[in-house]
Amino acid sequence: MLYTLRVKAVHPYKSRKEKAVSQSWGQQIHACVFDAYGTLFDVHSAVGTHRSRLGDHADRVSQLWRIKQLEYTWLRSLMGQYRDFWQVTQAALDFALAAYGFNDAELRHDLMQAYLQLDCYPEVLETLQQLKLRGYRTAILSNGSPTMLAAAITHSGIAHLIDVTLSVDTIGIYKPSPRVYHLAIEQLALTAREISFQSANAWDAAGAANVGLRVVWINRFNQQWERLGATPDAELQSLGALPSVLTGQIDGSR
Repeated sequence: MLYTLRVKAVHPYKSRKEKAVSQSWGQQIHACVFDAYGTLFDVHSAVGTHRSRLGDHADRVSQLWRIKQLEYTWLRSLMGQYRDFWQVTQAALDFALAAYGFNDAELRHDLMQAYLQLDCYPEVLETLQQLKLRGYRTAILSNGSPTMLAAAITHSGIAHLIDVTLSVDTIGIYKPSPRVYHLAIEQLALTAREISFQSANAWDAAGAANVGLRVVWINRFNQQWERLGATPDAELQSLGALPSVLTGQIDGSR
């Protein structure tokens, strides 16, 4: 299997010591923490299950559903009006369906149920297996409610490969609040620099970097990095190369 990496050129005036330090951060890692939606699980597979019922609007409904889902988490955090991710996801779906003229209670129900059975990205299982074989602790840190996460993890068959599942439900605020990322630090009883956080969402990866976690941005769709004053330690196009980056076999630095 081939993995495409974005490799950062070393500045010609960097000392050998600086270069060595930049490439050895993976040796400090004791736990790998993963975002769930968009990183482990394909959020668009819910609509994919019922594509024929949405016709030509399927992709646009799926994209708008995701956009509003994220917007509502940010807005509710700013408003101090927390609702769990299931309720937020329902509200976002209602918006998306209405925007494209759908008024079908059965379709709404089926799409929400499909969100409990999202597909894993194809490299996820093998990546988690390799990390466990190398002795890393594994965790999920997600906006998802505990019930949603439990359903997705069970459906995907990765429950035995995840040591800890952490939901923002316990603190009542969404990413990228620093409180969310500190939840991982506290629950794993590690320092920020001993945790590698993986997310396909650039804003989420920036939020983790903001509190000092080591960050691997899984840039699945060749997107631009967010201009938020933080940078990832590595950038990959899938999770498949993560074990090799952490062990220093390949350099995934951005």
